[in-house]
Amino acid sequence: MRVVRKLIPAALLLAGAAWFALRPYKGFEKDVVVTIPRGSTTRAMAETLEANGVVRHRWLFLAARALNRNVTLQAGEYHFIDPAAPHAVLARIAHGDVLYYELTVPEGSNMFDVATAAGKLGLFDAGSFLRAARDPALVRDLAPKAANLEGYLFPSTYRLTRDTDARRLCKMMTAQFRSVWRQLTPGKADVHATVTMASLVEKETGNPAERARVSSVFHNRLDKSMRLQCDPTTIYAALLGGTWRGKIHRSDLDSTHPYNTYQSAGLPPGPIANPGRSSLEAALRPEKSDFLYFVAKPGSTREHQFSATRAEHEQAVAAYRHGRQAQQQTKAPPAVPGGAKPRRG
Repeated sequence: MRVVRKLIPAALLLAGAAWFALRPYKGFEKDVVVTIPRGSTTRAMAETLEANGVVRHRWLFLAARALNRNVTLQAGEYHFIDPAAPHAVLARIAHGDVLYYELTVPEGSNMFDVATAAGKLGLFDAGSFLRAARDPALVRDLAPKAANLEGYLFPSTYRLTRDTDARRLCKMMTAQFRSVWRQLTPGKADVHATVTMASLVEKETGNPAERARVSSVFHNRLDKSMRLQCDPTTIYAALLGGTWRGKIHRSDLDSTHPYNTYQSAGLPPGPIANPGRSSLEAALRPEKSDFLYFVAKPGSTREHQFSATRAEHEQAVAAYRHGRQAQQQTKAPPAVPGGAKPRRG
């Protein structure tokens, strides 16, 4: 009995210690983000976690680590919201449950758009991304003629961490492009020419049902040695030249910049944006048609009128202008989708 009586206090003491060690704790008012740098020791992690109120005492985290010597603790940013016991905190760090930053890149974004969006996350500045995107090394094997990564920064949603730098993001985006490109079974298609064509299709219509038909117009014009006269290329030329004023001016149309397809024959030197899957497919497999022109339909923001002859096109342009005038008289906004202006040639 004496032995039992002696053991009871010890057991109670152990139970109390276990309860104390396993009890969830929250020593911060709202949520907290804790950064664990690469190469941090367990002691340094414990001190950081204690300082931020994630664990009550550093020795509790060290004790949890001592019981789990076989796991690898991972650096990164960790977001804590709810109370957690030391062993649960350790498990999160061992699992690498780090804080992610989501970057969503819409179809048709150019590298300047991506740089601005990525810069807002605060992981690196827009200039760093543009410097990385201007190096075509990541796609040189696919597209030797590429002067930069424009067109190959595939539109999608990406999960970034605090350790993601601009080059790493470019690598993620070009890897996604490669994956999609393989799925499209392009055969022996010229990658750079196809992506360039797809970027024009992407910028000319936001209507997926029209993309193969828009592609046919551009292919038909190229076959007839007609200039593409694609407004988005004129805008891109002005962006590259630092002269874009938010609206196409006569000086933009008259510019001899190689990207301005009103003055330069054939495709521009490279993509003007980053096309999505459907635009890539449309560039690879255009619809069979005789169409050479298209213009926005009156009152529509997503549909175009396609024409095979100049006379038909002029009638469509007249209908578009009449519809626009009617809208202006009723103070309604003009129904012209971005980049789709009346064809001038």
